[in-house]
Amino acid sequence: MQINRFLLALSLSLVAAGAQASIYGYVDEQGVAHLATEKIDSRYKLFSRGNALQPSSALAIEEERPELSRYFSQHPNLKKFEPLLKAAGKDFAVESALLKAVMAAESGFNPEAISPKGAIGLMQIMPATAERYGLRGDRKKTLEEKLTDPEINIRLGARYLRDLQRMFPDQQHLVLASYNAGEGAVQQYKNTIPPYPETRNYVQLVTQIYQLYQPRAAIPRTNAGVVTSTGAKDKRLRLTIPGQAAPAAKAASGN
Repeated sequence: MQINRFLLALSLSLVAAGAQASIYGYVDEQGVAHLATEKIDSRYKLFSRGNALQPSSALAIEEERPELSRYFSQHPNLKKFEPLLKAAGKDFAVESALLKAVMAAESGFNPEAISPKGAIGLMQIMPATAERYGLRGDRKKTLEEKLTDPEINIRLGARYLRDLQRMFPDQQHLVLASYNAGEGAVQQYKNTIPPYPETRNYVQLVTQIYQLYQPRAAIPRTNAGVVTSTGAKDKRLRLTIPGQAAPAAKAASGN
């Protein structure tokens, strides 16, 4: 499967509280991976099993779905950017599995991904966030062009995650919620996941992908929501959750 055909299309349906946080999926003839939290049709086979009521339980990966396992473990860009991920993870004390999970959910491993709200690159960094961390445009490249540089983008994403981890120690669900909705929104709701469908489902999505990279990790979960993909240059994952979206501008990424 070629990289330009690796557009991960996740269609996660809303599940009731207490439902199994399982993942079903398949890879089509175009090399596109489709995932869902319920069996939408006969093409969807159980890929991983988890219990939404037991945050400490890891996902169990189904061995009969090797094509999906390969998507997450052997994506060409994942291997290509592995040295950058390791270096950034080491420099900013951020777990590599978390960086990979955020990258998978935010951009589908596409360094040229641009969201409708203007988030750019592998980790979907907003220009305002880049400026906050000192990145500036110059005569050679604009700030937006610099954000398409994988090394710059990954390091900014890792640095922001590092700062969120310091703000919310040992609370990865709040780190992810802040990455999606901004730390201000999390603080506004007294250090809980904001009641925005997009944010709640983003946390669930990244948590499940994280556990695919680190199956024994213990992370709190929320209910999963709808995820769709876009085309052309915007080859990324974008949460499209029915209902109210987060009113506050995102601090890092722009789903």
